[in-house]
Formats: sequence, C-alpha cells, structure tokens
Amino acid sequence: MFKARKTYWLAQIGGWALLSLLIFSASTFSNQKIELKMMLISTGCFFVFGITLTHLMRYFFIRMGWLNMRLTNLISRILITSLVVAGIMAFLNNLTSHFLLNINSREPIPFKFSFLEFSLECSATLIFFILWNGVYFTFHFFRRSKEQEVNNLQLTASHNEMELKNLRSQLNPHFLFNSLNSIRALIDIEPYRAQENITKLSNLLRKSLIIGSEQLVPLEEELLIVQDYLDLEKVRFEERLNVVLEIDKQVNNILIPPFILQTLIENALKHGIGQLINGGTVWVRAKKTDQVILLEVENTGTLQSSKKDSMGIGVSNTLRRLELQYRGKAKFNLRQNTPNTVIAIIEIKET
Repeated sequence: MFKARKTYWLAQIGGWALLSLLIFSASTFSNQKIELKMMLISTGCFFVFGITLTHLMRYFFIRMGWLNMRLTNLISRILITSLVVAGIMAFLNNLTSHFLLNINSREPIPFKFSFLEFSLECSATLIFFILWNGVYFTFHFFRRSKEQEVNNLQLTASHNEMELKNLRSQLNPHFLFNSLNSIRALIDIEPYRAQENITKLSNLLRKSLIIGSEQLVPLEEELLIVQDYLDLEKVRFEERLNVVLEIDKQVNNILIPPFILQTLIENALKHGIGQLINGGTVWVRAKKTDQVILLEVENTGTLQSSKKDSMGIGVSNTLRRLELQYRGKAKFNLRQNTPNTVIAIIEIKET
C-alpha cells in the first residue's frame, strides 16, 4: 500500500511538473513581453491547480466506487468528470490571469468573461485530464489484475491442498479398513445391507474425485457426500451414533467450498462421538437468516483445550479457505454450545 501511494505521488508531482515546464517554455518563447516573474507565478498556480484537482478527482472516484466498475461503464463517467474538472481548471486559470494583469496595471481592470477563450482553454485542459485518467485507470486495472492473479493462485493452492487432504482422509487405510470390516461383518448377517454400503462407499470415493476438482459446489451436492459418509460411519458406530439433519430447502442451491461441511462432521465424529462410550448425536443444520447463510455442525461432547489443539489443522484450514474464497464475508466459530455439546458455525454473507 505504501509503495503504491509513493508511486502515485511521484507520478503526480513529476507529471504535472513536466507539463508545467513545457507550458512555461512555450509561453515564454511565444510572448517575450510577459515578465518572467509573472510567468513563474502563473506556471506555479497551474502546477498546484493540476495536482489539487486530479487528487480530488481520484478521491471522488474512490468514494463513488468507480474503481470497481467495468471499463464499459466507466467511459461516459470519466469523460463527464474530466469535462467538469477541465471547466474548473480553465476558470481558475482565467482568474489567475486576471489577478496577474491587475498586479501589473496601475488601474483596476474589470473581469471580463469570454466564452470563446474559456471554451478553447477548457478544450486544451480537457485533453490533459483525459490523459491523466487514462494513465491512472490503466495503472489501477493492471494492479488489480495482478492482485486477482495472486488471489487466484492462493485460492487454487489452498483448494488443491484441501482436495488432497480430503482424498487422503477418504482413501487412508484406517478409514477403508474400518469401512470394509464393517461391511464384511454384514455380509453373512445382512447381505442386502452390505451391498448397499459397498455402493455408498463407491459413490463416496467417486464423488470425492469429481467434486474435489471444483472450487464451489451446491450445498445439495455436499449433503449427498455427507449422507453417504454418515451412513458408512453408522455401520461402525451402530447405536452410538444418532444423526439429525435440519436443512432449509431454500439454501440447497447456495455454493460452498467442497468438503467444508464434511470436514466439520468428520471432526465431530473423531473428537466428539468417538471419545464417548455411549456415543451421542450429531446435528447438521443449514439455514438462511437475513442476508447470512448459516452452516452448523453440533455434536455431543466437550471442547477440551487438548482436543481443540488436536483439531488445529482442520480448523485452521477451514479458516484459511473461507478467507481466500470470501475475502472477509465469511466467519468460522468453534465453541462449547451447551455443557454437553460442541458447535462449529460457518457464517457466509450473501453478496
């Protein structure tokens, strides 16, 4: 930020100083009768007026949010603003010239407004302001494209990291061992249920490979993965695991980062239900309040400091992905909700 501000002021002072010097040289050469002192004052005023008006114009652009607009919507706005500022500049130059004439004259000279002279000077200064705006917005768009490129690279890196993490969590030998052993135990007792769980395991792995390549997926697709994952875990936990889904249908189509809900559920089972002899309940909620989307995963258990530290990787990864994806428009909170339950909450502001 400091480097950009320094560059801006160096360009401002250098650009207007060079332009003022050219105007001073041209005026001195074309009119030898004007005193050097008067020319220096006039040129100095032109320099100050130019820097002041362009800086105020830049401030106006920022306040109006024009820097975030597309070029097609900016062209007419920039031309109108440049014309207004050029008119102000021409008027100030006329006042300066009148003031200098009165200094050199023994008698007061009344101010006379010439529309023709004003129009000619306004047209000349208009070219300067259009060029200034062209340079300024070109630099701004170039810098914004560079920032967007860096953000995209960071988002892609985080996305790839999360994709690999989830593939490892789905394909790691421990998970597969537990799932296959649970299914194997069902083959003789409940062969039909064993077939169903093999299909769910296959669907879960296939969806992980497909959806894992996307940056955002509909909540409805994420819930399909969550449902298959929970069904497989129910085989292992049996009566120790109870699942309650509270999903508002109007948020089914909202886009969220893939596996971000599944990661919270995985933490709830590993650090919550899995640590309790009698098991417990996992509540999965999704709803919309005002302009905020709420995703909640609540589970039976307590948030002990040691367990919170052990979940640091999952929590920090979730925080990082939300920050990169939503740029301050999403929040994550993990806390003890009641004496017997822990809740993880993701809040996403609609744009």
